[in-house]
Amino acid sequence: MHDIPSRLATCFRTVFPDLPDSDIPSATQQSVSSWDSVGAITLANVIEEEFQIEIDFDDMADLDSYSSILNYLQARAGAPAA
Repeated sequence: MHDIPSRLATCFRTVFPDLPDSDIPSATQQSVSSWDSVGAITLANVIEEEFQIEIDFDDMADLDSYSSILNYLQARAGAPAA
């Protein structure tokens, strides 16, 4: 899983095309108007497809910013395969 930040930014660009690239690293559910419940599910699906992972539904509530998602993905990448 090389270059997680870049791949995650691509996911954000796909789901939120109106979000400027410069705003992606600081994006939060509160700061991105289109990041509603549908946007959250769409983003999760795009991330799952890009990273070939399954995001546990219980983790979804905590994944409310670019940085929290990045931390989640980096932790998953460092964890041994189940």
